[in-house]
Amino acid sequence: MSLLQSTQFRPDPSANATRRALIRAWPEFQNPAAWLVALILVIMPLIANGFFLIEIFATTLILGVIALSLMFLAGYGGMVSLMQLTIAGFAGYMVAVFGMSGNANISLGWPWWLATPMALALATLFGTLGGALAVRTEGIYTIMITLAIGAAFYYFTNQNWAIFNGHTGINTVATPHFWGVDWRSDIAFYYVTLGVAAICYFAVQYVSRAPFGLALQGVRDNPRRMAALGFNPNAHRIAAYAFAAFIAALGGVLQVWNYRQISPGSVSVGACIDVLIIAVVGGITRPIGPFIGALIFVLLRTFALDVLIKFGLDGNRFRLLIGLGFLAIVFWSSDGVIGLWERWRRRSTTATQRSGGGRHG
Repeated sequence: MSLLQSTQFRPDPSANATRRALIRAWPEFQNPAAWLVALILVIMPLIANGFFLIEIFATTLILGVIALSLMFLAGYGGMVSLMQLTIAGFAGYMVAVFGMSGNANISLGWPWWLATPMALALATLFGTLGGALAVRTEGIYTIMITLAIGAAFYYFTNQNWAIFNGHTGINTVATPHFWGVDWRSDIAFYYVTLGVAAICYFAVQYVSRAPFGLALQGVRDNPRRMAALGFNPNAHRIAAYAFAAFIAALGGVLQVWNYRQISPGSVSVGACIDVLIIAVVGGITRPIGPFIGALIFVLLRTFALDVLIKFGLDGNRFRLLIGLGFLAIVFWSSDGVIGLWERWRRRSTTATQRSGGGRHG
């Protein structure tokens, strides 16, 4: 056998290791509770009316997707970005500008299947450039520079009339129609948001377990050591911002389709902070956390007003109730609702083991 033949079939250990790592990155489906939740979400149109389907569950999924992008950066990269809603709003504006809307003097009139990819690409680029600026800072300075980007974009959209139509925004944004289906109808749009949310959820799970995600977590924990091992910390961080920007952009496209309009109020500083609250309340260590936080936030935002009025309080103080709930959850658990659940489960398991050991003795 020649030397060429002997080396032709020799396996590459590094390639095999990479392949095994990518296979292990796929999420496991062994949790019965996850299957139950998935089943409930799939059959939700059979048990919920249009109001709950769109105003509660679809809105929860959209905000959850946007908060998921923040969770990915904060949980796996150690970078708290307050510009994720800004990226989502930028994508929504691009859908309105490149697509069709009631403001024909501004919108270019492209079909949705051209306007949407363009919006996603530009929003991802916008988030990547913002991330390239943010990675030059650390800690509180990262929060401040991303918040500054969000505030600058809010004031720019509020004052620019040529592209963003000023404080009135862009109204009557066209939504997808194909295969004879109005994809903004309640049931169809719910399944669209559910599908996008599921894809984003599993994508974050996969990336976090893939070699890139593991390297990103190493950069989060000890960037100097990772640099000594040959990794480029800033390159990994910028790539993480690009990935998170694409997820946030998907949420922004869904949001502008949901409301059929977008205005500077959609990208205000307060709305940017709301996304942070959603992520922290749910928990920033698991991809499911942002969706739990989004559900709590949407329920409070929707029904807190009626509850306060029922008890004779000022209904305009519903944000105070949200803030008190946020403080209570953070006080009892630094990892939000996920942390509270895991703490309760550990205590229950410990109590069960103790009682079982006592009976055995």
